[in-house]
Amino acid sequence: MSCSKIFSGELPELTYEVIKYFKNDFSTLYSCILVNRLWCRLAIPLLWEDPFSIPTKNYKFIYVYLHNLNDDIKTELTEYEININLLLSNTLFNYPSFIKYLNIWTIIFSVWDWFETVLRAEKKYISYDLDTACDLKRLIIMSLFKIFIENEVNLHVLEFDILIHRDYNSFYHDILELILQNPNFIHNVRNLKLIHFASPGYYDNRNECASIKNLILQIISLHQNLKKIFLSYNSFASYKPLLLSKDYNCSNTLNTIILFHIDFNGLINLDIVFEQLNVLESIHIVYCYSLKNGFIQQIINLTKPFKLKSLFISDVSLSIDESLPLLLQKTGGYLENFGCIFRFGCGLSLKQQLLESVLKYCKNIKFLDSCGFGNQIIHQAFNLIENIKQSLNYLTISVFNYHQLNHVSDNNIECSSFVLQHLGQILPSKLKYLSLILHIKVNDFEVFLQNSQDILIKKLLIKNNEGQDILPYLKEYIMKKKRVKYLAVMSSYKNIFVDGYHNNKDLFIMKDVVEEFKLYDIKVKNYYGSLINTYDFIKEID
Repeated sequence: MSCSKIFSGELPELTYEVIKYFKNDFSTLYSCILVNRLWCRLAIPLLWEDPFSIPTKNYKFIYVYLHNLNDDIKTELTEYEININLLLSNTLFNYPSFIKYLNIWTIIFSVWDWFETVLRAEKKYISYDLDTACDLKRLIIMSLFKIFIENEVNLHVLEFDILIHRDYNSFYHDILELILQNPNFIHNVRNLKLIHFASPGYYDNRNECASIKNLILQIISLHQNLKKIFLSYNSFASYKPLLLSKDYNCSNTLNTIILFHIDFNGLINLDIVFEQLNVLESIHIVYCYSLKNGFIQQIINLTKPFKLKSLFISDVSLSIDESLPLLLQKTGGYLENFGCIFRFGCGLSLKQQLLESVLKYCKNIKFLDSCGFGNQIIHQAFNLIENIKQSLNYLTISVFNYHQLNHVSDNNIECSSFVLQHLGQILPSKLKYLSLILHIKVNDFEVFLQNSQDILIKKLLIKNNEGQDILPYLKEYIMKKKRVKYLAVMSSYKNIFVDGYHNNKDLFIMKDVVEEFKLYDIKVKNYYGSLINTYDFIKEID
């Protein structure tokens, strides 16, 4: 088959399959638009499926949507001193019709950010009082939803990403009521996701939570296709009737449950909830509390498998007790993502018991994140890494706990040396992500680089707490041997300069060094922007 036929447009179906491969590569999709008319026609819908989630923070696309407003609303915008001449008057496509993914919070946040950007650029934000600014934001947000409804879009995913907060509650009410008034808007939705998150200080605002919850339940009752639910803080108790009620038919649709910062203390009938869910394929417990006998016994009582795919423990000493091995014995075969934070004061026996249980029962871990390794348990931790190396893709090792991030002790230094001297020998041949938070001595670091020279790491992150200068070794062993695709390094040094830069610097700001790595096809990234956020990582799991 001649490639020229593909590029000439004689095989649009095949061309579309090629372009669809770059669905999440926005820069490449933008380039495809410029190839020819066919490629433009095929790439534009992919770019406009979910423009609110494109991580460029360029919200000019909102102007394109607002072109579809009727004249009355455009006139209303002029009363707010919005320059309607910026609205495109001649668009080539019906862009609103392409949208397939809607997240309520993302749209609200995008409009807020757009509002601040536009008005700051035009220096008109000064003239708005708080009520006027809120009214304008509401007008824009509601207009966007009305545009999507009027265009009869074919939604695939609708996410109720609800953040209970004084600044957003009225927006949620208006949007949810509008959806209820137009039930056909969600008729074709394949995946209904519920993320209920109360901001700090609002956990007990029961009236606001109940009002928003009731609107969501009405929408679910109309659609009855809830496949994924994300609940946080006290929202589990609030939505438990939804999981128990046959009126909403979640038992035959819900396949993913994510529980974030839930306190299981005193929660009962959990076994009844999980017994009723017939197609549940993954449960994710992320930084929850009271993973102790009361909760664990309810899970053990289940006759169905409890498919625990993620378990992240924020404070081992407070969150678990001696009954945890029973939970891991029942669920460990399903566990793929595991993380624990050993905070200061956590007893040695509890640390050892936890790692022994994970080592014994959990053989399929792909994502391992541990903070606060000390000399006393580092050997157990390495046994675990070696035991799961066939499945391991993401690994974070920190010898510091969160009470020590700005303090280096002899224990940290000794443990860091052990990690660097032995880690390279037990890593899998390929890793998607490796993050090391250590006190680095260059001799130890060179040993690690030599021992791991046959290992390919897609993204390598290093935080060097008050250690020695490692840049020459990164150039020699990482850059010249092209062993990673993305590199992020944060280093702190006491009272010294490194290559002309003062202490506590991100490699990303050293533009000459960044360009040098780029010559070897290695992209140096911002350190904190490259860290995997557990919340986001788990939230995106389907």
